[in-house]
Amino acid sequence: MPIQFPQEAGLRDARRVIIRPFTPLDADALHEFFRSLPEATKRSAWSRIEAREVIDSWAEDLDHEKAVSLLALDGTQIVADATLHYRRYGPLRRVGRLNWLIDPAWYDVGVGVALITNFIQMARDNGLRWLTCILMDKLEDESRATLNRMGFKEYRIPEYGTNPDGDPCDMIKMVLGL
Repeated sequence: MPIQFPQEAGLRDARRVIIRPFTPLDADALHEFFRSLPEATKRSAWSRIEAREVIDSWAEDLDHEKAVSLLALDGTQIVADATLHYRRYGPLRRVGRLNWLIDPAWYDVGVGVALITNFIQMARDNGLRWLTCILMDKLEDESRATLNRMGFKEYRIPEYGTNPDGDPCDMIKMVLGL
């Protein structure tokens, strides 16, 4: 049975969030969410999230054949954004790639687990065999620990990436077989 949205997720600290897909009407709130994040959190972003035109392009080019973005909301305030990217054709068509950003005030309470759990079910429903995520060593240790607890295996790739300061850094590829 396909996943139904919106969903209410209970968190470990008794707070609750609503999880639902991103829509074009969310562009202003998503931009504000990204702007409100501390610099340390923004450093791990894979896109220029401070640029309004980037968020507008996501809103204008929603293509669920390539990606599904979910938001976690506390009332009307976005507290996390996560995306499952995938391909419909080619050798990686059975592999989904995850990325997300969470407001640090919502770390360690289960927001990330709730979002990733939805993506695991979506991936299975759509015939994916693997979920992956690439993390910067030392900058994303909380995410790495969460994914390890969820059963992801990690593979270190020395100096595969570049950290926000422009220096080479090890990247950790996290992989979950479905």
